[in-house]
Amino acid sequence: MGRAFEYRKAAKMKRWGNMSRVFPKLAKAIEMAAKSGVPDPEMNSALRTAILNAKAENMPKANIDAAIKRASGKDAANFAEVNFEGKGPHGVLIFVETATDNNTRTVANIKMHFNKCGGSLAPTGSLEFMFDRKAIFEFKKTPEMDLEELELELIDAGLEEIEEEEGLVLAYANYTDFGNMNHKFEELGIELIKAELKRIPNNPQEFTQEQQDDMAKLLERLEDDDDVQAIYTNIA
Repeated sequence: MGRAFEYRKAAKMKRWGNMSRVFPKLAKAIEMAAKSGVPDPEMNSALRTAILNAKAENMPKANIDAAIKRASGKDAANFAEVNFEGKGPHGVLIFVETATDNNTRTVANIKMHFNKCGGSLAPTGSLEFMFDRKAIFEFKKTPEMDLEELELELIDAGLEEIEEEEGLVLAYANYTDFGNMNHKFEELGIELIKAELKRIPNNPQEFTQEQQDDMAKLLERLEDDDDVQAIYTNIA
């Protein structure tokens, strides 16, 4: 099994949230995308991508439409993307992405989560090099699709790796090529299931189940935080 699909399955296994936690995060991503341009997915590629990912998580259309409407309202929140880096129990590395309309609150809460669970925040940028930031695109392989030809088509757009298993394909590129790849898929008429930016540990570490149980307490606290959008670790 390839690295891409091992990552994909691991990501699913580590999804602590449920709809009550996931949907608000997806809605915030949609609001931010809508405010970054026009609130029309046909004219806003970032919004199209946010909606695509929300649909992949079975977010109802009513929720999606409500998020777009909020972004267009006069009382719409102004969210800023803020990242945090730290170490948890047993030295696990943790990278946290947040979207906040109150940085003071977010900093205090993230610091509290780490402190209460035997961890500590690290200086900004100190752990960034421990993770590779990748653009990941997921789509179905159709009977007429030739992956070798598709790979050649995508290389100029920034493709680094492509893998297929059980009818699903994952294409990897550097995060800076996210827009180029997204545009190329649209040009080729390939319907994506998901299009995301992820941070993948470049040196994943093995931990015992007992150690992972200790880490889970911190990860669950972070996942429950309304400002947290994504969490990455170096757990193998």
